[in-house]
Amino acid sequence: MPDASALEEFGLEVEHENHALVTNSGSSASSTNNNHQFASFSNKKRTISPSKEQRSLLESTNVKYTKLRMNATQRPGVLKWSFLVIIVAVIIVFFNIGQEEIIDEAITAEDTEAKLNDKTYHLLRPKAKDQEDVASVVVDDKREKEEEQEEVVEVNHEQKDNNESLTQTQPAEADDSIDNSETKENEEETATAEDTTEEEATDETLEQSAPDVDEQEMSQEEEPAASSVVQSALDEDEQEISQDVDGSFTIERLKATREAAQNLISMLEQYYNGVEQSKNMMLDSWLVPWNFDKQTNDTEKIDTDKIVMKDKIVDTMARALVTNDQKEFIIGTIGSSVAAGHDNCNFDSYERQMERTFGPVWEAAGMKLVCENAGEGGGCGDDFANQVFCIKQNVSPNIDIAHYTWTYFEVGNEHALEARESLVRWAQMLPRQPPVHVFNTFELPGKPHLPADTDAGGSLMEYTLARYYAKYGYNAFYMRSGYAKGGYDYTTAFKENEVNHFEANHVGDGYHTVTRYGENEEDPNRKSSLGVLMRNWHPGPLAFQFVADTFSYLYAMAMLEALDRIEDEMNNGKDPLDTWSTKKRKIMLKTSLPEPKVCDPLYCTVDEAPGCINYERPTYGWWGAKVEDPNDNFNPHKGEVQNWEPWLDGQEKDLWHGVPKQDQAFFEDRDDKEVCRHLDGCGAISATSQDNGSVVFRLPKQEVGLVVLCGCCGKDIATEMFLNNPDIEIRYNSQLLDPTTWDIWPNGKCVRLLKKFGAASAAAATTGHNYLSVKVQNITEPVRISHLITL
Repeated sequence: MPDASALEEFGLEVEHENHALVTNSGSSASSTNNNHQFASFSNKKRTISPSKEQRSLLESTNVKYTKLRMNATQRPGVLKWSFLVIIVAVIIVFFNIGQEEIIDEAITAEDTEAKLNDKTYHLLRPKAKDQEDVASVVVDDKREKEEEQEEVVEVNHEQKDNNESLTQTQPAEADDSIDNSETKENEEETATAEDTTEEEATDETLEQSAPDVDEQEMSQEEEPAASSVVQSALDEDEQEISQDVDGSFTIERLKATREAAQNLISMLEQYYNGVEQSKNMMLDSWLVPWNFDKQTNDTEKIDTDKIVMKDKIVDTMARALVTNDQKEFIIGTIGSSVAAGHDNCNFDSYERQMERTFGPVWEAAGMKLVCENAGEGGGCGDDFANQVFCIKQNVSPNIDIAHYTWTYFEVGNEHALEARESLVRWAQMLPRQPPVHVFNTFELPGKPHLPADTDAGGSLMEYTLARYYAKYGYNAFYMRSGYAKGGYDYTTAFKENEVNHFEANHVGDGYHTVTRYGENEEDPNRKSSLGVLMRNWHPGPLAFQFVADTFSYLYAMAMLEALDRIEDEMNNGKDPLDTWSTKKRKIMLKTSLPEPKVCDPLYCTVDEAPGCINYERPTYGWWGAKVEDPNDNFNPHKGEVQNWEPWLDGQEKDLWHGVPKQDQAFFEDRDDKEVCRHLDGCGAISATSQDNGSVVFRLPKQEVGLVVLCGCCGKDIATEMFLNNPDIEIRYNSQLLDPTTWDIWPNGKCVRLLKKFGAASAAAATTGHNYLSVKVQNITEPVRISHLITL
C-alpha cells in the first residue's frame, strides 16, 4: 500500500503532464481562436495512458483505471476533488436518512400546520384516544392559528387599535421551543412538499361582529424564518380572520356549561316533583308544546312545527355560545306593569329571578345573562299597539330573545294579534333575529282548567299564528295552564275547601308555600310576601318564580341540545363557527317571510323594523329620530326659536313606587333597599308656552313613509293634544300638514300624521334626511310628545 507521500507525488506528475498537454495544444491553435482556450483534442478525442509506475500505484489503491478521458475545461486535481465530492455526498445521504426520525420526534403539534380538505390540521399531531381528544384537537387548532396570527401582528406593529373590541383576550402565545436549526430544516421540508419558494404573506382583514361592523386591514411584511413554515401551510382563504374567533369556547368550557345546564334542569325537576310533572308544567303549557325528546321514526307522529321551532331556539343558543366577542346573552322584555313587576320589589320580578336562576349557566360559558326589563305601568297611556313599534329602542336591537307581556291589554281588543304578528316579523329583521316568546298569566285559549278562572277565552287564531311562525321560534306560555298541568286538584280545593289560589294575596300555589330563596327567610312578613301567588292582577314572587323557572328550564334544555350539536361538529373535525358564526347567519328580507295572516302588509312586510324615539323609561336600544341642533345648517328651521325641554313625571325619585308596604317595611332600613326600585316612568319632550317655539326632529331612513306622534300622559290624549289643537302646527320637510288628513292610530294616545309615501301625501320620498317640526303658539296646556314613530 503506497504511503501518502507517494500518492501525492503521483498526483503532481499527472498534473504536470496534463499541464504540458494543454500548453502544446494551445500553441498550435489558429490565431483566430486566441480569445478561447482550446485543448489540442477539442475537435478529436485523445487517449492518455499512465506509465508503468503510475499504473502500479493505481492498482495498489484498488482503483480500476481503464482510460482517463480529460477535457480541457476541467481544472487540475480532478481526481482529488472527485474523492472529496463522493465523501461529502455519502455523509449527506446518511445524515438525511437519520433526520427523518429526528424531525418526527422534534416537531410538536404546536410547530407545524398544513391544510387538508380546506381545514387546518396539525401535521404530526398524535392520534386522539377518544371523542373528547378529537374535539380538543379541533378547538386547539383554531386557537393556535389565532396565536400565530397574533404573533405576526406583534412583529409588524401594523394593527390599528381604534376599536376596543379588537383587543379581546387572546390565547397564550405559541410555543417557541424549537431551535433555529430544526425550524430551518422544517422550512426546507415544507418547501419541497409544497413545491414553492414564495415566502411573502398576504394581507389580512380582521372583522368585528356587532350591529356596526368595523373592518380593519393590516399588511404583513415578509415573515421571519421562524414563522414562514406556518404561513406556507395556510391557504389564502384562511388569511381573513374574524375577531370573534379565538377558540375560547373550548371543550373544557363546553363541559362546564353542560354540567351547569344539567344541574339546573335536575334541580328544577326535583323541585317540581319529577321529570314528567316538570315537562307537563313548563313545556306543555305553551301554544305549541316543546319537545326535546328523541324524535320518533314514525313519520305519522312527527310534528314538523315542533321540530323547526326547537331548532330555532337551539340555533339561537349555539350562535351565542360559539361567538367569542358576544359576552352577553340578552333577553329583552316589553310589556305592561306585569313585566315591570309592580306590586313587588323589582328584585322579585321574573326577569331578576331568571337572571339569578339561569345566569350561572351562562357564567359557566364565560358569558353573562342580561334580562332587559322595559315593562311599564299603565299610567303613561301606552299599550301593545304603539310599543311594538319601539322594539329597537325599548330593548336592545341585539337581543337574542324577545319577551312580550302586554296580554292584559289584549283582552277584548281585536287588533291584539295584529301587533303580535308584526312584532314577530319585525324581530326577524334585527341583527340576531330573536324568537318572540309571550308570557300570559291566563290559561291557554279555549282550554280552561281552573273553575274559578273565567279568563280562558282568548282567540283560537293564536294557535294558528304559533304554528305559522314556528320556524321563527314564536310561541306563548300560559302561566295558569302550567299550574293546572302539574296535577294539583284546584277544582276540589275551590269547590270543597273554598280555596282560590289565584285570589289576591293568597300564599302558596298548591305545590309550594314560598320561593326557594325565601325558604330560609327569618322575617315572617318578608317570608309571607315571598309566598304570594297573585298580588291582584299582578303575579307575586311565587308566581314570578314559576315563570322564571319555566323560561330557564326551556332555555337550559335548548342549550343542552346546542352543546351536543357543537360537540358533534368538533368530533367530526369541523369548526362550529362554520355552522353557527353570527356572520354567517342568513340575512332576512321581507320577501323571506310568509304572507302575513292578520297584520297590515304595508307595515309588517318590510326590510327594517320601525324606528322610534321614546322619552319614557327605561329604554335600552337605538333612538330612531333625533332632535336636530337648532344651528345645524341642514335644519330647515334654522334661526327659529327651538326650545322644547325634556320632562319626567318624577317617579324616578320614588324608591317605593310600585312596592308593597310589607316589602317597604322590610327593606326601608337595609343597605340593599335599592333592589326594590322599579325603573319605569313617564317622560316626554315638552312645551309649556309659545316661548318654547318649535322642536325639529331629524328622521331616520324611511321605507314606508309612516309618521306617528304619541302624547303624554293618558290613554286618549291624542285627540285633544294633537288632532283638535288649533295652537300647534306640524310640518314635514317644511310643508304644513293638514290636520284633517290625520287619524287617531294605533291607539288613543297617538296620531298618525302620514300613512305612507305617495303623490297624495305630503310624505314625498327624498334622497336626504326628512324633518318633522312641531310648533306651539298660544297654548294653554302643555304639549308633550312621548314617542315619534317612523317606518
